[in-house]
Amino acid sequence: MVVTGASSGIGEATVRAFRAAGWDVVGVARREERLRALAEETGASVVVADLTKQADVDRLRDHLEATGPVHALVNNAGGAKGLDSVEASDVDDWAWMFEVNVLAMKRVTSTLLPLLRRGAVERGVADIVNVTSIAGHTAYVGGGGYNAAKFAAHALTEVLRLELNGEPLRVIEVAPGMVKTDEFALVRFGGDRARADAVYDDVPEPLVAEDIAAVITDAVLKPRHVDLDLIVVKPVAQAAPYRLTKGELAVRPEVVR
Repeated sequence: MVVTGASSGIGEATVRAFRAAGWDVVGVARREERLRALAEETGASVVVADLTKQADVDRLRDHLEATGPVHALVNNAGGAKGLDSVEASDVDDWAWMFEVNVLAMKRVTSTLLPLLRRGAVERGVADIVNVTSIAGHTAYVGGGGYNAAKFAAHALTEVLRLELNGEPLRVIEVAPGMVKTDEFALVRFGGDRARADAVYDDVPEPLVAEDIAAVITDAVLKPRHVDLDLIVVKPVAQAAPYRLTKGELAVRPEVVR
């Protein structure tokens, strides 16, 4: 199994979850020190790569070819920058979001599909799990570039499923809502820790990375004839990207009729 974005958050948790399930896992990310620590802790293999560069993705493929077929790919690498309006937002932030959320997913998927096909022959099925977001299904004010990138990632996933129909390849989309991780909001707000922490203030039990990793693991471990096309995962406190409860969840008084 290959997991991208493995140096933190959902990717890191997914590596741990599949190692605990007995899988051989290759974690991929840019930050070598974080990957090495994860490898020492879990026994996973790691490859340092920048997935916005085709040469690095080709090097990942060459490494995997030397170790055998790939039974599953988790395209998790991604991120957001900014919460400005379409008018005011920085086009460079948009370009970065498309590179990491869409083009990297395309590069990795295209490059590793031959290895996944070999894995499907060996295992009877192979899996491509694309981690998108509810931002790819519902627009919200300030979402701008992130909405656009995740809508594109969702479309890529839908088209890929149509194109691979007839092959023993499952294409699974996991679309998380609010997930409290160490870095997502921090990156979005340019390292402003106070602003990043405020996103989760007083939210009753936001999801954590391990919740999403458990969903991914469950989907991949389903019987080979079962394909969970789209899994939307939100905390109970979140009805939509723009509708989030703060404070305690409580049952409303019964309506008197």
